[in-house]
Amino acid sequence: MALSVKLEVFEGPLDLLLHLIEKNKVDIYDIPIVTITEQYLDYIRQMETEDMNIMSEFLLMAATLLDIKCKMLLPKEVNEEGEEEDPRAELVQKLLEYKMYKYMSYELKDRSMSAQKFLYKKATIPDEVAKYRPPVDYDYLLGDVNLQKLHGIFKETLKRREDKIDPIRSKFGNIEKDEIDLDGKTQYIKEYIWEHKTLSFRDLLEKQGSKMEIIVSFLVILELIKVGVITIEQDDTFDDIIIKVCEDVSGAEFLMADLETAQ
Repeated sequence: MALSVKLEVFEGPLDLLLHLIEKNKVDIYDIPIVTITEQYLDYIRQMETEDMNIMSEFLLMAATLLDIKCKMLLPKEVNEEGEEEDPRAELVQKLLEYKMYKYMSYELKDRSMSAQKFLYKKATIPDEVAKYRPPVDYDYLLGDVNLQKLHGIFKETLKRREDKIDPIRSKFGNIEKDEIDLDGKTQYIKEYIWEHKTLSFRDLLEKQGSKMEIIVSFLVILELIKVGVITIEQDDTFDDIIIKVCEDVSGAEFLMADLETAQ
C-alpha cells in the first residue's frame, strides 16, 4: 500500500507514527502493528534525503516496529505479577508523551499569536491627578469610639498578652554555660595532691567553686587512680575517703602523668 507524503510534514518518526494512527483511525492503546509497520516502511522507501541523522532516526523506529511485530507473533511474556506483557506498551507510552507535548506546542503557538493582537498604552496621567490623595475623614474612621472604649481595648490587649505567658516556663532562669579551663584545673589538682601527699577527698571537693569544678576534680582523681600514681582508702561506708600518693612515684612522674580528662 503506497503512501504519498512529504518529509517536511513530519518532524520525526514519532510524528509519522502518530499521523498513521490518526489516518487509520485506530486506538492508540491497540495499535495494529502489522498495518502500521507496512505503511511506515512504505514511507521509508519513498524518503529522499542524504542527511544520515534524519534517516537513522526513521530506520531505528523501523527496526523497533519490526521487533514488536516479531514479538506479537510469539507467545506473550508474563511478568512477575502474572500479567501478560504487551510488546507495544513502551511504544504507546512514547506516542502519548509525544502527542501531549505536540499539542502543548500548538497551544503555546496560539497564545503567542493571540498576544500579538494586544496593544498596551503607557500611563499618561497628569502629575496633579497622580499625586492626589483623598482627604481622611477621621470622624468616619473613629465612628462611635471614645476614650472609654479605647481603654477597654487596651486592657483586653494586655490580658491577651498575659494569657500567652507560660506560668511555669516564665519563671525559669537562664541556663548559663560554666566556663572552666580543664588543663589548668587538672594541673592545679595534681599539684595540690602532690603538695599534701595525704589528704581528704571531701576537703578537696569543698575547695571547688562550682559544680563543674567538682566534676572535673572527681574525674581527675579517677584518672590518677587509673594511671597508678595515687591510692584511696575508706575505713567504713560513708566515711571520708583518704587520698595518698604512691611511695614509689617521683614528683616528675606524678606531675607529668598523662590524663585523658585533661585532654
